[in-house]
Order: sequence, then structure tokens, then C-alpha cells
Amino acid sequence: MNAVLDAIHQRYSCRHFQPTPIPAETLAAIAEAGLHAPSATDRQPWRIICVTDPEAIADIEQAGFATLKEMDPAGYDRIVGRGGRLLYGSPALILLLQQEVGGLVKPDLDTGILTAHIALAAQGLGVNSCIAALTAYAFEGPGSDERKQRLGFPEGFHFVVSVLLGYESGEPKAPHAPDPSKIITVA
Repeated sequence: MNAVLDAIHQRYSCRHFQPTPIPAETLAAIAEAGLHAPSATDRQPWRIICVTDPEAIADIEQAGFATLKEMDPAGYDRIVGRGGRLLYGSPALILLLQQEVGGLVKPDLDTGILTAHIALAAQGLGVNSCIAALTAYAFEGPGSDERKQRLGFPEGFHFVVSVLLGYESGEPKAPHAPDPSKIITVA
């Protein structure tokens, strides 16, 4: 196989990170890989925010957890039952923001492609990842406007998803088993 296919086949959602920091040049390479993602009419309706400051990460986790508890008690209970960590101890995360654009083409697909580029680049560089939508709770509750401002959210952009990054703290997990029956071929 080749390196890209290897990264695709080996990647899994890591939920137990070591506190070991990711080297700055590695994090920059992962974020830059996202910039190579294609987008409809090349609008690139996104911004990428890399967060490694432990205080900012702790604030995002605490705020997200508090808002999750209020807005989705069942989801909160599920997370508590799985160890009570929203960000799984990741020492770095990439926040992906999106700008709405006019017309029929919606930017959600573009941001999804961006997310895949970042997660696969991380895997290719030996960094584990977890694509995490629950981070959104940190940007909806009390203090969210101030949090967005501290993190540098540009005007007109909103949070979509985060990619948690770090190194597995336990045994690497097996990737999910693909189901070939989900492929339909018309020849």
C-alpha cells in the first residue's frame, strides 16, 4: 500500500491522550495540510485555530461540559459514564470555523473535507486524533462570546467541529471494521 492508504486504514478515534505536547512544526504541518483541502468554487469558507495553551483547553472543556450538562443531560450522563472527559486529555486541538456563503452550495461539505485532511495528516505524522463535535457546547453557553474573542474567532465565522490531537496513552485501538457491502458498483 502507499502512505495515504496506510493512514486511512490505521486511523481511529483516540480517546485517551498523553499530556506530551505535539512539536510546533508538526502541529503547523497538520494545520497546513488542511489548507490544501478543496472547496466549492475555491471559496475556502473556513478558519483553522490551533490551541495548545493548557488554560485555554481547560476552559473549553469546562465550559463545554457545563453547557452540555444544562442543554443535554442524557449526553452529559453518557460522557460522565465514559470517564467524564470532553477532550480526553488532548494536549492540542484544532478548532474548525466556517463562514456561511450565499447560493445553493453550502460550506458544510467543504468543512468536512477540511476535517478529513487534518485527521489524516495527523495520522500520517504519527499523531493520534479524535474528531469531536461536542466541543460546540463551549461556544454556545455562558461566556461563549468572550471565549470566542480570546481564541480569535473572526467576525462572521462560527464553530463547526474540532480535531483533538495528541499521542495515545494506552494501547492503540483497532480502527473500525469497514463493511464492503456498503459499496455499490455500477459498471
